Amino acid sequence: MTTTAPGRPGAAPTLFDRLVRPALFRIGGGDAETAHEWTLRRLAGISRWPALLAVLRARYAVSAPRTVFGIDFPNPVGLAAGMDKDGRALPAWPALGFGFVEVGTVTAHAQPGNPRPRLFRLPASEAVINRMGFNNAGAGALAARLAARRRPLGVPLGISLGKSKVTPLDEAVEDYLAAYRALLPYGDYFAVNVSSPNTPGLRTLQDREHLDALLTALVGEKPILVKIAPDLTDAAIAEVLQVCLDRGAAGVIATNTTLGRDGLAPADLPRAAEAGGLSGRPLAARARQVVAFVHRETGGKLPVIGVGGILDPADGTALLDAGASLVQLYTGFVYRGPALVRALARAARG
Repeated sequence: MTTTAPGRPGAAPTLFDRLVRPALFRIGGGDAETAHEWTLRRLAGISRWPALLAVLRARYAVSAPRTVFGIDFPNPVGLAAGMDKDGRALPAWPALGFGFVEVGTVTAHAQPGNPRPRLFRLPASEAVINRMGFNNAGAGALAARLAARRRPLGVPLGISLGKSKVTPLDEAVEDYLAAYRALLPYGDYFAVNVSSPNTPGLRTLQDREHLDALLTALVGEKPILVKIAPDLTDAAIAEVLQVCLDRGAAGVIATNTTLGRDGLAPADLPRAAEAGGLSGRPLAARARQVVAFVHRETGGKLPVIGVGGILDPADGTALLDAGASLVQLYTGFVYRGPALVRALARAARG
């Protein structure tokens, strides 16, 4: 009898499937955030060894160039925000095949985020629930780390900006501006995260009045993208898109995590009660719908980074076919590893 990798009928399990992922998932007694931190420390260590990075690059990097927002990308597969919030392992990500890297979400003020545990794997569904709460060392710390880099990253760097939890909503514009100004010299583009479900009131900033004020303040020197929630209605998304077009946003990231719990495997239903945003395979269909809607609604005038539910090359190709110019991985990388990055870039190259 042939064993298959979860979610990929007929596909033989890779070395990552058989050995690496199970070992990572046992770290910290199965605590997902402990495993994430362990992995990030190892990647930060690898980042200090150029020869080792070169070996990884030779194995995983794929050239499939394209230009979006006026920026040249070596391939269209990016690392989504949340994986390396504080930019601790930056050189490792291009070596693992990523054509661009998005750090953050970073806030003007350092903050610990929500109480632990706050990150949960749902392996039968190839999904993750998180309620991290923008835990990060702050914009100043990230700026210092980026300023201290000795070598060019070699791929575009995006920086995701969020609102500090301590900042009232009526002071949100100034809060985003403070982070943006601190990091302006270092980012190739900036993502405005107004759609995380884990900061109280944040999604209110997707409303027309709030978003208009925010984009009026931020749009200017570098491309500004708006990251939208998959839980918005088409009418609400259309309103967001109109503000983006009116205020000169460079594009949209579709989508953030969802508060919905549809599409989970029965084995994961007990975990579904955990508060937070859901990512991974259950989000795939909705992410495609939103990408297609954005592309259709704007006539392709707003380039889209598609993210959500990419667990195999067909998922990434479907987002590109729906109208995305680029795609990003988070949960797919957790479950599939760097081989998925390489396979996606090859599929995009055709």
